[in-house]
Amino acid sequence: MDLTERKKKILRAVVESYIRTAEPVGSKAILELADLKVSSATIRNELSDLTEMGYLEQPHTSAGRVPSPKGYRLYVNELMEEQRLSLEETKQINDALHLKMQELDKVIDQAGRMVSQLTNYPAFALAGERRRTTIRRYDLIMVDTNSFIVVVMTDSNVVKNKLIRLPTDLSQPQLQMLTTLLNASFVGKSLEELTPELMRVAEHAAGSAYGLISLVVSFAMEVLDALEHGPVYTAGTSHILDHPEYRDVDKAQKLMSYLNEEQSLANVLDLPALSEDNTKILIGPENVADELKDTSVVLASYDIGDGMKGVIGVVGPTRMDYAKVAAKLSYVADGLSKLFGGQGGLPPAIGEKEE
Repeated sequence: MDLTERKKKILRAVVESYIRTAEPVGSKAILELADLKVSSATIRNELSDLTEMGYLEQPHTSAGRVPSPKGYRLYVNELMEEQRLSLEETKQINDALHLKMQELDKVIDQAGRMVSQLTNYPAFALAGERRRTTIRRYDLIMVDTNSFIVVVMTDSNVVKNKLIRLPTDLSQPQLQMLTTLLNASFVGKSLEELTPELMRVAEHAAGSAYGLISLVVSFAMEVLDALEHGPVYTAGTSHILDHPEYRDVDKAQKLMSYLNEEQSLANVLDLPALSEDNTKILIGPENVADELKDTSVVLASYDIGDGMKGVIGVVGPTRMDYAKVAAKLSYVADGLSKLFGGQGGLPPAIGEKEE
């Protein structure tokens, strides 16, 4: 059933008032906010209809209404006006992003902290969706008869090494043979392909030789896993305590603990491709994790180059100013894409012309 224009105006007034105040919204407030030339009784009837249709909810302790996840979704899809950042806000973002080109992870960490400060919500940022990475070469360097250093180089020229200690002696010829076998069977393979290859080799290699191969390949898999699933940087988790929805200490602590678990957030970000404008809003039950069912997550993606994309986002109550948060995230993501793409900087502040 389509909503009438009056119902849409009332729903929008409820959502935007609740965003500002965190208090249930009554008919008197709606008369002032929605600019409708109708009686309070008519407003109450419309509120009752919207509640029956599932767009609003009525807390037991109040006659006012609050938006439901369904109501927030309609607001985001149809009623929310696009926000334009002020000149001061865009300059603040540009100043923070205009760093010298440091290591990728440092820039992403800084961007997450900035977003948390801008929105007053917990924020997270990461580089993800990296291109397929493989091991290009293995080198084994003898230290003594009971230890050697394994050096792996990836096809993206990342080099990692690890000291491996053994309970038994190992000769230089044995180490050389192991190096030859590794470079014959375990190069050019992705993380997902290494385990099946290791199982295939296990059928033919002697027990002691397979043990050494397994040690080296396990290290190679750790390297590839770290490269393909970079760290998730979180910032401002304590901001959740600033919002009345989390005055319950147990509820707040549960969400904060979840946000501090890197693997938990990595799972949340295992999402379908973002929409064409590179933003995505997940409201309440739309989130896959149980810990986020009473929250909303706003995401924006950015291009890093070399086949990589990143994601930056915030987590907060469903009573979130979606338009303002989405505008800030989109602007930051656009700035990061330009920064990493070497396009000479960031988008201009509102009111300035792009060169």
